[in-house]
Amino acid sequence: MLRQGSLLAVLVALLVFVAQESGVSCDRAARVLRGVSSGRVWKTLKGQEPVVIARGGLSGLFPDHTSSAYQVALNNSLPNVVFFCDLQLTQDGGNICRTDLSLENSTNIADIFKDRKNTYMVNGKNITGWFAIDFTAEEILSKVLAKQALSSRPSAFDNLPVLPVEGVDVLSPPALWLNIQYSKFYEEHNLSTIQYVLSAAKSISFEYISSPEVDFLRRIRRGLRKSKSKLVLRFLDKKDIEPSTKQAYGTLLNNLTLLKSYASGILVPKEYIWPLSEGYINTPTTLVQDAHKAGLEVYASDFAVDEFGMSYNYSYDPVKEYLQFVDNPEFSVDGVLTDFSVTASEAIACYAHNKKNISSISGKPLIISNNGASGDFPGCTDLAYQAAIKDGADYIDCSVQMTNDGFAICRESPDLIASTNVLSDSSFYPSHLKEVSDIQKDKGIFTFNMMWKEIQALKPQIVSPFANDYGLLRNPAYANAGQFMTLFDFLKFAKSQANVGALINIQNARYLAKQGLDVINATIAALEKAGYGNMTDKVMIQSEDSAVLHKFRQQTTYKLVYQINLDVSVPDSTIKEIKGFADGVTLARAIVLTSSEFFLMDAENVVSRMHLNNLTVFIFRLRNEYPTLAFDYFSDSTMEINTFVNVAKPDGLFTEFPATANAYLKNTCRQPTRNSEYSMFLVEPGALLAAMQPAVVPPPALAPAFTDVIDPPLPSVSVASPTPASTPSQNSTSAKSGQPNNSCHFTATMVFSCFILALINWN
Repeated sequence: MLRQGSLLAVLVALLVFVAQESGVSCDRAARVLRGVSSGRVWKTLKGQEPVVIARGGLSGLFPDHTSSAYQVALNNSLPNVVFFCDLQLTQDGGNICRTDLSLENSTNIADIFKDRKNTYMVNGKNITGWFAIDFTAEEILSKVLAKQALSSRPSAFDNLPVLPVEGVDVLSPPALWLNIQYSKFYEEHNLSTIQYVLSAAKSISFEYISSPEVDFLRRIRRGLRKSKSKLVLRFLDKKDIEPSTKQAYGTLLNNLTLLKSYASGILVPKEYIWPLSEGYINTPTTLVQDAHKAGLEVYASDFAVDEFGMSYNYSYDPVKEYLQFVDNPEFSVDGVLTDFSVTASEAIACYAHNKKNISSISGKPLIISNNGASGDFPGCTDLAYQAAIKDGADYIDCSVQMTNDGFAICRESPDLIASTNVLSDSSFYPSHLKEVSDIQKDKGIFTFNMMWKEIQALKPQIVSPFANDYGLLRNPAYANAGQFMTLFDFLKFAKSQANVGALINIQNARYLAKQGLDVINATIAALEKAGYGNMTDKVMIQSEDSAVLHKFRQQTTYKLVYQINLDVSVPDSTIKEIKGFADGVTLARAIVLTSSEFFLMDAENVVSRMHLNNLTVFIFRLRNEYPTLAFDYFSDSTMEINTFVNVAKPDGLFTEFPATANAYLKNTCRQPTRNSEYSMFLVEPGALLAAMQPAVVPPPALAPAFTDVIDPPLPSVSVASPTPASTPSQNSTSAKSGQPNNSCHFTATMVFSCFILALINWN
């Protein structure tokens, strides 16, 4: 075994060797070595860590191929991150890095040169736009500015200079990947990509050179015989025709040995490896294994959740998608081409090779489900609650609604339209459609106007909050799966689970009391029947009505949580008032980390101030879909969790995707004994504002002070005339008061209610 000094000498010698052989600086070679010396064995071709290839830099946030995009990728990705540049040639033989052949989508060229629009035949198709071959390099580099090409990404960083290849190289990337997408097109216009690459390679080290054209790779291979550059064939859609061989790209895969004669690797769309069927992944192909047997490296492309989408299997968690390609039992790709290199880096460095049941570090925040695992299954159903526990939730939650015949049930909202198929049931719609202004401004079909038996005849429906505007459906194969649950069924299930608590959210108690429905007594009765009542029971009662919590404090010993789901600021005087009736507070995300126009503005100290008053603090609520995330999080829900945990330091997180939060809490980058040069990127609220021009900085996030805390006492429950009893579920029984089996608890405030109940039942 080598001693420490001997090992250091070997590493230094290896560093010098890599630098000499590749013609790069020692600093650049050192970064490459650090990136492949993690000690973990991977199922890549050579057993090394997969590389992260930043397409145009961190192009998921900044305009691609700009210095800002590359610099952020360099500073916050794995040490061996690869810079990817799409080569375009100009009229005078100059060059720029731009992805699309037509430049108007990613630059302001159409505004600067309005009359220079043109149409060209490219691979058999007419394309109209502004092309680099119609301009000199000086015209583009001095007058044209880059902008974000996708409307889903921020425009606040537009108007950055366009870079030539030399401008990318001067940033000292650990490795540079040059992609030549349109060699044949340039040759048709008397410009040679071959000549450019051979000339540039004398002063620039290209670790990778790729093209979708076989002829280009064969010719450049002859010119770069002494170069260490890896040549990579880039595959387009399987049905597209490769211009040199006139074969479909899917057909080219039938002879990997032939590919090896002119390339050292292949770059393929990710569906070549994990094909999809109706949005779900199928059995993987054997492409990676077959290519590795032929001596070819395999790189996967199209990783950008906000552009290319992802399989429903990943629950809109991009970390899970990367792991499917780099850390599954059968294979690992040799690299991923991504618009979000930071997320790919955290997946490889912090999540991969973490199959053991590693406990999260002490002091972790609690994971509290939001309607169960409602990101994957219809909320408040047996499947959603089962999944939440399987996915690592510490508490499962039930928002209590009341039926017309007195059953306390778990539903996201009293309005059944979004969470059931009630609109497709002619027996209820439109006859049950009502306007209840005390509950919401829109008409609805409400639980308190329906019998429990009627609700049971419906089907649950998964709620996809970003379906209409963004087309992001949640798990459509299970859109109507699962069974509705009464509060008692929910509590009995929670009680049977080891170390799992129950959080009960009380909604609309005032309105229900006016309808003769006592949601508070119904909840207490269900808790007692399910076996709760000890001081040690893991039960929390939550409400946005302080009078509800006052009443529970009078009658029970459960922990009480006050919910503030408004965009407000919370002064110290309000915190002291809350302490008078609650043990904890649930805060909307925007209260803790303020934002404006999807940019984080600041981190309020509200959590620490509440902790000073001995109040537990929960954050409400986390989702995985990118439209819910501030741009600062790079479309990655894990980065939001990491920011809340390390910046705000709450005691718990409400989430519709418990598996994502649980995986974060157990990732190896959080282990205190871990020794690594990579740390998970930590978002600093407000940091991105400094990268903007003053004219586009969002206005401050001004929120009104929240002072209206103490609610008036709840109205008395006006007992209505008895309703004919419906057939109860097999596991649930209830009377009009909501008390199972007519049970009655004789506390001082309840004697009169129980007396009335007894009269009703006697009659």
